Amino acid sequence: MQGSQRSHRLSRIPIKSSAMERPRQPLDLVLHMHYMGGMSMNADLQIAEAAVVTEVVNECLLTRTRQISRVITNLYDHAMRPHGLNSPQFSLMVTIAKLHGASRAEIGRANYQERSTLTRNLALMLEAGWVEELPAEGRSRPIVLSEAGRKLLVTAAPAWRAAQQEARKLLGAEGAAALIAVADSLPPSLAAD
Repeated sequence: MQGSQRSHRLSRIPIKSSAMERPRQPLDLVLHMHYMGGMSMNADLQIAEAAVVTEVVNECLLTRTRQISRVITNLYDHAMRPHGLNSPQFSLMVTIAKLHGASRAEIGRANYQERSTLTRNLALMLEAGWVEELPAEGRSRPIVLSEAGRKLLVTAAPAWRAAQQEARKLLGAEGAAALIAVADSLPPSLAAD
């Protein structure tokens, strides 16, 4: 449709004839300016788009951390697969064990995880029997590792250590140290709600 609009607009632009050029009408001038402005706007948009893409590709911290996260997550997922769990589940089990019984909100804050993702992961872990909810203490129901969850954590630890070694090798000593330092310096106020 856009091509037909352009050709229609172009047909309204006066063309020199061999005999005599007809005087431009106001509508012809407006259509000509609109078409030419559209070309300029399109070129400006292409230039702006290219600048944004170049800037993001070269400098975006989000893009880089997500790339690193996917690669590292795949390493740990591969290691955890024989144990029937994935790396986010293993990490969540460690957080729950560290907290010794905590509410969903406390677990989410400690893991910098938003509520819907945490709820989905906890539901799978509750169903698998790796965690359990204790009777309510006031308004919250603390979540703890079950006996099966504690055994799985210990059984999967060698696989985690192998993935950890591979990740350290991939990141290098400085990269691994920098990653740990940045993670350790994140303020609790940044935790998702």
